[in-house]
Amino acid sequence: MRILLFFDLPVETTVETTVETTVEKRAYRHFRKYLVQEGFIMLQQSVYSKLVLNGTTANLLKNKIKKACPTKGLVQVLTITEKQYANIDLMVGFQQDKVLDDDSRLTII
Repeated sequence: MRILLFFDLPVETTVETTVETTVEKRAYRHFRKYLVQEGFIMLQQSVYSKLVLNGTTANLLKNKIKKACPTKGLVQVLTITEKQYANIDLMVGFQQDKVLDDDSRLTII
């Protein structure tokens, strides 16, 4: 299974006070850093992916993400199977070959 995480967090400067903007930027940086530390790989800007073993692991990870979410913005999580993920069609651009993100070396004990 694979978890796809989509987020849209406020990080742009607005007419509001600078303190709020600074707090929002800090929350964005902390959340992004948290995702990388949890093993998520960036697919594109604000879209991250992580390979998980099963539905139970996916639910545990969703609960951890829920606790780490910033108070403002939008964070969405989608759980799909590897077969569904393999059927992603690439419309424009190129696929990265540098990152090894599959279960070929996974050993289940």
